[in-house]
Amino acid sequence: MTPQVAVVGAGYWGKNLIRNFQELGALRVICDSSPPLLESYAAAYPNVERTTSFADLLADGRINAVVIATPAVTHSAVVKAALQAGKDVFVEKPLALCRAEGEELVTLAEKQGRLLMVGHILQYHPAVHKLKELVDRGELGKIQYIYSHRLNIGKIRTEENILWSFAPHDISVILKLLGESPDHVAAHGGNYLHHGVADVTMTTLSFASGVRGHIFVSWLHPIKEQRLVVVGEKKMVVFNDADPQHKLVAYAHHVEWIDRKPVAKKAEPQPIPVASDEPLRLECAHFLECIASRQTPRTDGREGLAVLAVLEACQKSLDTGGASVALRQAAAPRYFVHESSYVDEGCEIGEGTKIWHFSHILKGSKIGANCNIGQNVVIGPRVTIGIGVKIQNNVSVYTGVTLEDDVFCGPSMVFTNVINPRSAIRRMDELKPTLVKKGASIGANATIVCGHTIGRYAFIGAGAVVTKDVPDYALVVGNPGRVVGWMCGCGVRLGFAGDTTTCTSCGTRYAKNGHAIQPQP
Repeated sequence: MTPQVAVVGAGYWGKNLIRNFQELGALRVICDSSPPLLESYAAAYPNVERTTSFADLLADGRINAVVIATPAVTHSAVVKAALQAGKDVFVEKPLALCRAEGEELVTLAEKQGRLLMVGHILQYHPAVHKLKELVDRGELGKIQYIYSHRLNIGKIRTEENILWSFAPHDISVILKLLGESPDHVAAHGGNYLHHGVADVTMTTLSFASGVRGHIFVSWLHPIKEQRLVVVGEKKMVVFNDADPQHKLVAYAHHVEWIDRKPVAKKAEPQPIPVASDEPLRLECAHFLECIASRQTPRTDGREGLAVLAVLEACQKSLDTGGASVALRQAAAPRYFVHESSYVDEGCEIGEGTKIWHFSHILKGSKIGANCNIGQNVVIGPRVTIGIGVKIQNNVSVYTGVTLEDDVFCGPSMVFTNVINPRSAIRRMDELKPTLVKKGASIGANATIVCGHTIGRYAFIGAGAVVTKDVPDYALVVGNPGRVVGWMCGCGVRLGFAGDTTTCTSCGTRYAKNGHAIQPQP
């Protein structure tokens, strides 16, 4: 069943979100404070409800998620209210207007178990996706610098300056391409229309890897320009979003040293084919997929927080006349990683977690507090693991797998993430999600075929092969796996003489409910 969403803010950008979610079959309510604006949608969207009451919307149990396209100054309060109401949230950039507010929202989303996605639309652009592939494959060689121009004459805001309005897109993409955050930033700008509101800014990002990034944004420019240039030692690539035909073009220019002098050797431009899908449609569809599968969005709250940290440092530089500002250094980790193991940049490791010998945590992965990760374990990329999880030796937790709190993974058990793999055929876009719910245990050498859910406190026996969903508290053995009994949350097998039983160890009472059991008060 398609998740049902409400779009809050039906104006300049909200109308595009309304169109896309309607075409995806997910739009139930449009909310805006302006009755005339709401009425303008009546003819085109006759079956979509309209309301001026945000409170009524939040109280509507039919609504799974809220999409927020209100002015940036309202984001913090609106997102907070939606999360507290138990809704998943997609908020347009920026996440908030200060880092402290952003951290509060990210913490609240995690506490509530809700999705928080930020509208960094370029990360869903097929050209940016292709550019990231080129960078990761090393086709450009070592990246030397990146610069972007986002210029236009158009909608001019007074509640936020050009840095906060335009630059989040480019900051988000640059952080994605490089896989790191800058050490220092410096920003200069000019205020020409309103006192204290910058209309033009030039920002420099300095990275520990030696890369420099330059971002030029303006809403006082005679022509529209949206261009990102990535310069590598082997090749240069231009992403020109304003070009209707060739959005991504590679140049194999290089420099040769002749008579101890650098001489530029130019090459012919090579257009790179990219899909023509609308980035906003892909972004909206991704949000709906995340709601349905409970996977972490590509641009989740943590990613939005990383962009927000850079923006805040840039604003501080802008306020001090362009002085270089160091981004706040992270506190010393309160977790343990053995010296033979490796944790990629951009991972989150909870307090008290231990990662033992020869393990690798890949980029974008999140591991909760007090987990124990054994030897020769691979996690990620972009895997979410809850609190108190134990993963024994020789286990790989691939993209698409989510482990909730207190899950146990026995030695050498296997997760898959593609149903029909072939070495010669790339199928990473066909991943099928696997969810292991709270307290479940998976025995040694068991195999979990992807696309299934392991229920709460289920127990998968050693060597079992799971090929379908497993109910809560079920005991599964064999190949293919079959339910042969029931387990208490404390790990003791239950014996049913009738429809009820009591655990002989902890005293918890259970009752059968069709083909499932439930603990009783």
